[in-house]
Amino acid sequence: MILSKNDPAYRQCALTVMDNISDPDISFNIKGVCDYYEDYKKAEKEILPTGIREQKLQELVDKIKKEGKNKRYDCLIGLSGGMDSTYVAYLTKQFGLRPLAVHLDNGWNSELAVKNIENVVTKLEIDLYTHVVNWEEFKDLQLAYLKASVVDIEVVTDHAIFAAMYKLAKKNKIRYILSGTNLVTEFIMPPSWLYHKMDFANLKHIYATYGKRKLKTYPVFDFKKFVYYSALLKLKSISILNYVDYNQKNIKEFLKKELDWRDYGGKHCESTFTKFYQAYILPQKFGIDKRKAHLSTLICSGQITKEEALLELEKPLYSSVELQSDKEYVLKKFGLTNFEFEQIMRLPIKKHEDFKSDRNLRGAYMNLLLRTANFRRLLKKLIPYPLFNF
Repeated sequence: MILSKNDPAYRQCALTVMDNISDPDISFNIKGVCDYYEDYKKAEKEILPTGIREQKLQELVDKIKKEGKNKRYDCLIGLSGGMDSTYVAYLTKQFGLRPLAVHLDNGWNSELAVKNIENVVTKLEIDLYTHVVNWEEFKDLQLAYLKASVVDIEVVTDHAIFAAMYKLAKKNKIRYILSGTNLVTEFIMPPSWLYHKMDFANLKHIYATYGKRKLKTYPVFDFKKFVYYSALLKLKSISILNYVDYNQKNIKEFLKKELDWRDYGGKHCESTFTKFYQAYILPQKFGIDKRKAHLSTLICSGQITKEEALLELEKPLYSSVELQSDKEYVLKKFGLTNFEFEQIMRLPIKKHEDFKSDRNLRGAYMNLLLRTANFRRLLKKLIPYPLFNF
């Protein structure tokens, strides 16, 4: 049962807008401050050390350039048309890097997203690779996740993006993937709201249970590929935005001016489905309002006040007209009637853990790497690269 603000058991953090509606597992100290705030401040000291970020950034850029010498591209970037990925694209050119941009077209791009991407690659003169998924296959996989009643339907898109990018990195001999993930705008995210994006065993079981087709063209990233790419090819994903000052309000205005970028009005709303999922499915079925996590992170990083966040939360996630329009579009694209969709929304919620997983296998592998770290370092000194490279 989901709490309400009028419930005597309701609690909200003294400093952020995270509460026990958002996360029943949240904890508070004696001052009423939640664990998310304290975790953010610890991460801030570790990830954003004052005085050395610029030095670390320059060392990283120099390393990428050196290892990418004589190659057409020295790094890979994902490009969705959103603010984070657009600014990453801008920074790579400012640093003198030679990126290859990758975009996954899953059939849900808004017209604004397409236009933003076109502006970015044209103005920055960046090569773009677009991976277009088989719509019927992708649609059936998304429907399987809806019918499974698990919380993280976005696994379907994110898994494909990662798989496509890693394959492209291998093909072009690129070792560095620069991502738009960052501490100051998206650190806070309750674990119960998400699931591990690369757990192919989980995806495969969900699809085998609720899907109707076979995955013939969908990009997959199973455990064997995880070992191959991470250990043998040594691909590295870097959150480049953690090395620079990243103020959301300022960056939005900068991108509008420099790249004719246009705002979607919400985080990750460049996808029509993602917008509908975050603003309707999550709050209606799972009691999750992702704005609380995003706004709380901005409070922690000093970009907004709690009062500003509370005012933002008073605004509706959807206007009635926009909700009706988006709902009709999504259901038509899925081939669902309103009755069929409402039946799905009323299905009992399940956990991803109710299905098969490769997390134990991954955990055992990571523990093995930790236990053999010293031995592998010794071998690297004795055996020349690239004969030994993990």
